[in-house]
Amino acid sequence: MSEYNAPASKSTEPILTALALGVFGVGVTEFVPVGLLPQIADTFGTSIATSGWVISSYAAGVMVGAPIMTLFSIRRPRKQMLILLMALFIVGNLLSAVAPNFALLIIGRIVTSFTHGAFFGIGTVVAAELAGPGQRGAAVAYMFSGISLANLIGVPIGTWIGTMANWRTTFLVIAALGILTALAIAYLVPNLSSPKNVRVGGEIKALTHPQVILALLMTLFGFGGVFAALTYLTPIMTDIAGYAESSMSWILIIVGVGMFTGNWTGGKLADHSLMPTVLAMLFLLAATLFAFHFTAHSAILSLITIFFVGFFGMATIAPLQSVVLEYAKGAPTLASSINIGVFNLGNAVAAWLAGATITTSLGLTSAGLVGGLMTSLGLVLAIVAVVLRRKAQGAQATISVVEHQPAQ
Repeated sequence: MSEYNAPASKSTEPILTALALGVFGVGVTEFVPVGLLPQIADTFGTSIATSGWVISSYAAGVMVGAPIMTLFSIRRPRKQMLILLMALFIVGNLLSAVAPNFALLIIGRIVTSFTHGAFFGIGTVVAAELAGPGQRGAAVAYMFSGISLANLIGVPIGTWIGTMANWRTTFLVIAALGILTALAIAYLVPNLSSPKNVRVGGEIKALTHPQVILALLMTLFGFGGVFAALTYLTPIMTDIAGYAESSMSWILIIVGVGMFTGNWTGGKLADHSLMPTVLAMLFLLAATLFAFHFTAHSAILSLITIFFVGFFGMATIAPLQSVVLEYAKGAPTLASSINIGVFNLGNAVAAWLAGATITTSLGLTSAGLVGGLMTSLGLVLAIVAVVLRRKAQGAQATISVVEHQPAQ
């Protein structure tokens, strides 16, 4: 436990704001290259496809870096690790900004990506611990609101800066945001002691528990379905729904508003009833993704549907992260960080599966079907987790009754 526990009467909002600012910066640096790829390609004389490594190398780095950096942090004070991770974030973005060749840009992106999973994982544990029981879902959602805001305003602003100046300036601004975050954490986050009696072997062993594995698979498939639709949103909305390409900026804002409101809703509901919230959000998300296959042909209905894809998609994040914290009590930091990597893996799997189906006779709208099927699998896994949990609790209750029976 930490040396500090926020009483219910004292607001933890400044602390959570510092964490959300870091999440915002990480979210911007992850997604902003999407709008800068043509500039990056022109700078280094590479194709758009090759320049895409700026994005894919980051995603790969998140999956590899999350467990490495988290295991490195296990016995270190959490506040210290959050600041160190922001220092790595600053270095990575500065290296990206001044990279004289494409190879060094990729190295800069990988360095930056090593911040991602560990910062989110440690931040989740800190937010949940400081908030205390009954408020953990809302606290985690507050921190993750940084991702919603990154997509809603951060990425468009970063893209605009890159267009008005150049892509290097965008990365310099992101590095400056990292400095601001490090200062905010240093000033606002209380000193937290390093976890006691924690061993690397124990942390890794806790990840092999069936409930933890189920929770990670719920994330992989449950949330992954969102990106089956979002990855191909532009061609679906322009080629199928009939919108002009210039309309995509405000369409993405609508999706971002859905994400922002969904994030808060999911966090609040998770505090009242965690697993029912997970089940409900996954069911509604799957239904919405399936619906998108049919509503994509209507300009109005497709817009309404994609808003709710964003809403229900983000509404699953805080609950799924809270489930991992609940099931992995023996290794909350490592499991939480691994779960962030699993989010990214799910996104990649969904994009690949949808990419394979849209080239068939099913066409672009099949992305909704792929997403719906993936999320449905996540829902089935969540139901299995609930059943196993109840059986385990029933068995434990039976053992407890037997142990307390008086001797005959």
